[in-house]
Amino acid sequence: MTVLPIMRSPLKLFLRLLWQTLFSLLLSLGLGFGWLGSPVLADAIPSATLAAQSVTEIKVSLGNPANELKFIPDRLDFVAGKQYKLVLDNPSPQKHYFTAKDFADASYSSKVEAGKVEIKGAIHELELKPTAVAEWILTPIKPGTYQLRCTIPGHAEAGMTGTITITAGAQSV
Repeated sequence: MTVLPIMRSPLKLFLRLLWQTLFSLLLSLGLGFGWLGSPVLADAIPSATLAAQSVTEIKVSLGNPANELKFIPDRLDFVAGKQYKLVLDNPSPQKHYFTAKDFADASYSSKVEAGKVEIKGAIHELELKPTAVAEWILTPIKPGTYQLRCTIPGHAEAGMTGTITITAGAQSV
C-alpha cells in the first residue's frame, strides 16, 4: 500500500512561513540594533571600515607537549574595533577549554573554524582536544579586562588562567 503525504492547507503553510519570516526579521533587527543585549557593531564600527581592514593574527597554545597547564601566552591584548584571527592550538596530550565568556560578550564574533566546520554566532567557550586547532575571527568592541581560564576541574587552580585586555581604539566613528 502506498502512503501519500498529508497535504497541509495552503493557509496554514502561508501563516507558518509568514511567522518564520517575521521572527527572523525581528531577531535580526534586535541583534543589529542591540535590543537583545548584543554588542552594537553597526554603531561601533562602520561596515566598510571592518571589511577594508586587515586581520591581525594572534596565536595561543592551550598547554604544551610537556602537559603543563597554562596558556601560552597567558596575557592577550586587543584594540577595540580591530579585527583579529585568534589561532588556538592544543599541543598537549589532554583536552583543554578556552573559556572567556565576558570577553566573548564584549566582542563581535564573525566565525570559528575548526577542521572542516565553520561556526557562526555567539561563542563563549571552545574545547580543544589534543592536537586540535581552531581559528576564531572576532572584533573586540567593549574596552575592559577579562578573565581567561580552562574550566576542566583542577586546571585553572593549577595555573591555566590568563588575562585578556581590550583597549579603546583610535577609530574615528
